[in-house]
Amino acid sequence: MSFNQLIDKAREYLPPEKIAVVEDAYNYAMKAHEGQVRKSGGPYLEHPLEVALTLVDLQLDTNSLVAALLHDVPENCGVSISEIESAFGSEVAKLVDGVTKLGKLSWQSPEEVARLGGTVKEAEQAENLRKMLVAMAEDLRVVFIKLADRLHNMKTLFALPLTKQRSIALETAEIYAPLAHRLGIWELKWQLEDLSFRHLQPKKYHNISKQLDKRRSQREDYITDIILTLKKEFERVGLKAEVIGRPKHIYSIYQKMERYYALGKDFDDIYDLLALRVLVNNVSDCYSALGTIHNLWHPLPDQFDDFIANPKPNGYQSLHTTVMCQGITPLEIQIRTYEMNRVAEFGVASHWRYKEGEKTDMHFEERISWLRQLIEWHRELSGAEEFLESVKTDIFIDQVFVYTPKGEIKDLPKGSTPLDFAYRVHTDLGHRCIGAKVNGRLVPLNYQLNNGDVIEIMSTKVDRGPSRDWLNPSLGFVRTSHAKEKIRQWFKKQERADNIERGRELLEKIMRQLDIKLAEREKLAKLFKYDNLDDFYAAIGYGGISTHQIAMKVADQQQQPRVVEVTTPSKPTSAVKVRGVGDLLTNLARCCNPMPGDQIIGYITRSRGVTIHRRDCYNVVNEEEQERLVPVEWGATDSLYPVKVQVQAWDRVGLMRDITTIVAEEKINIAAVSFINNDDQTTSTFLTLETANLTQLSRLLAKIEGIRGVISASRIGNGASVKSGPQN
Repeated sequence: MSFNQLIDKAREYLPPEKIAVVEDAYNYAMKAHEGQVRKSGGPYLEHPLEVALTLVDLQLDTNSLVAALLHDVPENCGVSISEIESAFGSEVAKLVDGVTKLGKLSWQSPEEVARLGGTVKEAEQAENLRKMLVAMAEDLRVVFIKLADRLHNMKTLFALPLTKQRSIALETAEIYAPLAHRLGIWELKWQLEDLSFRHLQPKKYHNISKQLDKRRSQREDYITDIILTLKKEFERVGLKAEVIGRPKHIYSIYQKMERYYALGKDFDDIYDLLALRVLVNNVSDCYSALGTIHNLWHPLPDQFDDFIANPKPNGYQSLHTTVMCQGITPLEIQIRTYEMNRVAEFGVASHWRYKEGEKTDMHFEERISWLRQLIEWHRELSGAEEFLESVKTDIFIDQVFVYTPKGEIKDLPKGSTPLDFAYRVHTDLGHRCIGAKVNGRLVPLNYQLNNGDVIEIMSTKVDRGPSRDWLNPSLGFVRTSHAKEKIRQWFKKQERADNIERGRELLEKIMRQLDIKLAEREKLAKLFKYDNLDDFYAAIGYGGISTHQIAMKVADQQQQPRVVEVTTPSKPTSAVKVRGVGDLLTNLARCCNPMPGDQIIGYITRSRGVTIHRRDCYNVVNEEEQERLVPVEWGATDSLYPVKVQVQAWDRVGLMRDITTIVAEEKINIAAVSFINNDDQTTSTFLTLETANLTQLSRLLAKIEGIRGVISASRIGNGASVKSGPQN
């Protein structure tokens, strides 16, 4: 790319006097970055130029282009913000200063930082995100420049070490791509997603690329024929429309593949690798085009969405339909006006084109109302961590639109429940909720709402307060952080003694479930920054700390960075590092079945490498040859681990069906199962499950305990019944 291309594209929508300002900024940046080279080996000036080229494709205003060209000058060239203000004005200086400050923020999750050997406080991470969103509220152009900056950095990521590549790709996938989606900038969203996917899962990325290449020409010939057919039909009915093919990007295909694999289908079953887009002049033509398409081809039931009448929160509008083309092949078609298409590609960034004096975008404030709402919410939230949770759950995911009985529309994050709806309407309504009707039918409180649902909340007149189960993430009663925070606040106001007692009970329950020694309670409290056990219990009691978080914290303590992966073909294996030794064959001990999250130790066998045991395994505790025990560490791996679970329940018809259904929904395999019928009309069910880690196991056990008639569900076995001497 060259500066001439930037100027040519800018001339398409900027007046000559504005072009001169952009040229001045380029010359200023060229002089400031003279002699500087990027890690990829190219001249440093390439980077700000590429950022500006991305923004000119979005047709952003002059000040945005100038700030893009100058955004690294203060950081890398020693030029002060005041100098930039003197040369290009206060607005440009403010944008450059905002981008510079955002560049100093780190977005890595605590788990990722720990995996890479560093340390970070979750509160600091959350505060970084808060600063970014507040900066957005002041001037969204700061974030547009930052998104374009991140896009070019992702394109040249190969120049960095592998660990750094993964770290940057992960924060791009978790923060920047969802942000681009929420702002409606599709053109940036799909590129950021694909580039992140390429670095985070390179094998899967290249596998999809190869499969797409195999039949590319066949698909392109097919879509060309369909376009010609549709154009002729539009001409016949006298409708002016542009028809273009639209390939799906690789990450979206991967997501679709995952859904298909869950249904037992494979890559060849994915029909919408290509889609059509129909562009027309006005809204009435959109519906005329839809009628023409449905007359030509048979529409599939339940495959139509009207985002013109019901726009998405980011301003996206379009008609979506799927039809059976040529009798046998389903094809997705999007219909929209040229203006809708511009908003779909560029999102709220399209607003700044009008700042050059063309006209005013009356809908802009509506499109960023979610941001204004977020800034209001963060004043209510008790801490930075809650704010971070609010952003990730309430803002960075898709929305559903539902109705009150009076016809008022409410937008909620996808996956929200009637309880989320109740708390969105009013806090007291949530506290008094005892049931819900959706479309006139009674539904459970963890029912996931769909677009168009009409919700009626059933409440008691008595201020009974929420249930503690509502805060259990495994049970799925509430999804939004807004509802969770209101529930936590209610419990926090209750008597401290009650919270301490409840917290102690919950902690002992989760430790029994995961087979963790009760003596570890003090260590767990310190992991959550509590020196006093009662304070720790109280936090658990009012919901400030969930049992799910406890399980994750235990697992994270055993996850170590820089893993040496060792595998055996005979059974599930782990990524294990034997301290002070090179690669060794490792096996998981059958006596205690260790899994990530357990404290482990290695036993050097005479012929089969190192066997991995739990530290509290009976065989290890009673081992006479202590010199054969070696320190080992867990690492990151996709392997599954066998774990034994006991479910104690009142015997009834359908019990096993209900248990296996829950296990299947968690995508966990049952390797073995056995039963014992007890004299007191209870039954003991013993399951050997293949799970990924303690976090997944904790979630599963909580759901099993919610089954009717189940008394308890817990992990069992530490080798106590096995004879002395470590076994393979």
